[in-house]
Amino acid sequence: MSTINKLVSFIRDQYKTEKFIPLHEPRFRGNEKKYLLDTIDSTFVSSVGAYVDKFEVLMQEFTNTQKAVAVVNGTASLQVALRLAGVKEGDEVLTQALTFIATANAIMYNQAHPVFLDVDLDTMGLSPTAVSLFLQEYGDLREDGCYNKSTGRKISACMPMHTFGFPVHIDELLKVCNQWQIPVVEDAAESLGSYYKGQHTGSLGLIGGFSFNGNKTVTCGGGGAIITNNLELGTRAKYLTTTAKKPHPYEFFHDELGYNYRMPNLNAALACAQLEELEGFLLDKRNLATEYDEFFTNEGVKFRKELPNTRANYWLMCVELNNKSERDMFLKETNEQGIMTRPIWALMYRLPMYEFCQRDSQKNAEFLEERIVNIPSSVR
Repeated sequence: MSTINKLVSFIRDQYKTEKFIPLHEPRFRGNEKKYLLDTIDSTFVSSVGAYVDKFEVLMQEFTNTQKAVAVVNGTASLQVALRLAGVKEGDEVLTQALTFIATANAIMYNQAHPVFLDVDLDTMGLSPTAVSLFLQEYGDLREDGCYNKSTGRKISACMPMHTFGFPVHIDELLKVCNQWQIPVVEDAAESLGSYYKGQHTGSLGLIGGFSFNGNKTVTCGGGGAIITNNLELGTRAKYLTTTAKKPHPYEFFHDELGYNYRMPNLNAALACAQLEELEGFLLDKRNLATEYDEFFTNEGVKFRKELPNTRANYWLMCVELNNKSERDMFLKETNEQGIMTRPIWALMYRLPMYEFCQRDSQKNAEFLEERIVNIPSSVR
């Protein structure tokens, strides 16, 4: 019996179905319906309501941060986080090409330029070594910050992404960026429930952003959150994402360009119920990861696991195949048998809108692009 056929049987046994098995589907098994009905009965279904406030408090408590701000989606959280970090039109942001497109788009929404640097093989996230080497060659530290010698543009932020919930080497990255006076904004969209040396992802840099899309560990259909330990930035995040409206009982006055990125109370109600279930979700996914690891070890296939001093949420679990042709065969045979698998993303500089961005060799990113495959990772 081939490894693929064994895997199909194994996955069907885990999810106890002969039907199509998606990559990651939500689980609604708590107070979701109760809270939604409560929201409907209250008539506060839009951008103001008790569940928005409750959601922000729950996020602060879970991530152990000073301020959380609910927003409409993860991309919006990153766009605003970059603006809060000081990114302006024409600036540059150091990031990774091995990422979901929202990372790069959030930079462009600020009319800034992504600079794509390589990832580490062990984390699949932005490499502190790659950042350090780039800055040693191109960095120009001035009184008002770091500039890129080759373009003349200011490097206003560095945005790592915790790929599939596996934390990057964030303390090393922070050390490099602090030396060059570059603030770190964490793309923690995929990493709710992931920790680096006991601290939650998104809380180690200046500011972090999360996603609650339908395929995330915790979902509210569409939604996001900004977290920070800087209360001034957190207060400003709330202000900017609620149209920059000056508080007043009835008059409308907006004193700068803001965003209508408010999370509706309906979505927040769903998010609150999901957050109540998060610990159980994380435990089930961790148990599934252990079973996958045992299965693939017996089959001689590398299953991606958390590193020492980290705790991954195992949002999307993945395997590393030996080469692109083996990867393509794996994808073809599993999908033909009703088991959804998918390759890692195409590198950002392969996309037409990002092909002219500055980048380094991308040796590790291209290695992973040809080998990494996601496998079904839903809570059982």
